Amino acid sequence: MISLFRLFCIYALGLSYGKSVRGQDDNQDTGARFLCRAIPVGADTCLVPVSSEPNASSQEEELRNTVMQLRETILQQKETIVNQLGTINELTSKLSLCESASEGRKYYGGSRGKVKGKQNTMGDVPRDPNETIDNLGKTMQSLKDRLENLEQQQQRANSSGVLFPSELRDLLQRRLGELEKHLLNKVNNLEEEKSLLYNETAVHRQKTESTLNSLLTRINELEKGGVGFKSPEQFKLVLPLRTNYLYGRMTKSLPEMYAFTLCMWLRSSASPGIGTPFSYGVPGQANEIVLIEWGNNPIELLINDKVAQLPLSVRDGRWHHICITWTTRDGQWEAYQDGQKLGSGDNLAPWHPIKPGGAIILGQEQDMVGGRFDATQAFVGELSQVNIWDKVLKPADILTMANCSSYIPGNVVSWLDSTVEVFGGGAAKLPLELCLERMSET
Repeated sequence: MISLFRLFCIYALGLSYGKSVRGQDDNQDTGARFLCRAIPVGADTCLVPVSSEPNASSQEEELRNTVMQLRETILQQKETIVNQLGTINELTSKLSLCESASEGRKYYGGSRGKVKGKQNTMGDVPRDPNETIDNLGKTMQSLKDRLENLEQQQQRANSSGVLFPSELRDLLQRRLGELEKHLLNKVNNLEEEKSLLYNETAVHRQKTESTLNSLLTRINELEKGGVGFKSPEQFKLVLPLRTNYLYGRMTKSLPEMYAFTLCMWLRSSASPGIGTPFSYGVPGQANEIVLIEWGNNPIELLINDKVAQLPLSVRDGRWHHICITWTTRDGQWEAYQDGQKLGSGDNLAPWHPIKPGGAIILGQEQDMVGGRFDATQAFVGELSQVNIWDKVLKPADILTMANCSSYIPGNVVSWLDSTVEVFGGGAAKLPLELCLERMSET
């Protein structure tokens, strides 16, 4: 618009200039002069009369300068317009590039607009995670389908007798090998679990067997009418098996003694030896008093681990009454069977007092006080009326007990139901009419 104004003014100035020249030539100068001004479009006129100046040459020079300035301005405006057109073209090209880049991002990543601070990735735009997951799922499904296809081909080849390619055969062999290893590991794990379960239940099974044996023994007692013993001493201890866990224990211990008499009834037919019907152990000496028949050896009496062989024979399966006497004076001892003295001797742990505070075990030989039994030394049979005195009994008293003429309880340890404990499934206390059973045997 500015350029149009300037052209219009130049045109008006040209008209005024020509008119002025013609007036000078015709001597008709009116004395009026005009200046060129920029007026808006639609204005009535742009020629404003000015007062005449007396010097015409100076006015013409001024007009000429003005024309030159306007021409210069027009050239500058033209140059500016050209530059602006270049700028517009450059911006247009950049806008086209931006639009094409935006469409590319929309195609690859679905993003809208340019994110500030992000560099040009040369088209390497991250993919959508959902699309990636879908692609992975499709890939896995494809692999699964191929594997199933291979298995089906193998089945068809096996059924038709056609040989499978070596690569596929190797692949299937490897798979079968892995499955076989997995199966073997599973079998081994099951075997280990089975072994652990067996070990854990072994104790429970033993306890169950012990409970059943106890119940069986109790049933036998009830069947025989043995709800209670007729007298506290009329019972027997039954040890039917040669084990290291069947035994009886006296609840009382021995005091310090310088002499003693040990009497009992026993019945056994065990071979090669009846075992250990009686043992007394104290701390530091497990063989303080032991009566044992082990292997093919005769019955032996051990006092403080010193040994004397006794001329007794009780391995016939009948009831026998035996008594052993001992005194610390010269270590003298005597052995009685069924009321008769069958042997004697001396120098058996002489001048050694029997130590107190030990454990009395019936049916087992102690390797430590109250325990560590050896099954090969266990007693097999029946015991009854085990009594201990802290003196040497007279032969007449021993005979009366052996003939069932009288019963003399021990003054240190006596045979009572309340003083005898039973351990191990199968061991039991049963009623006993001792003299009646002996008479029936004879």
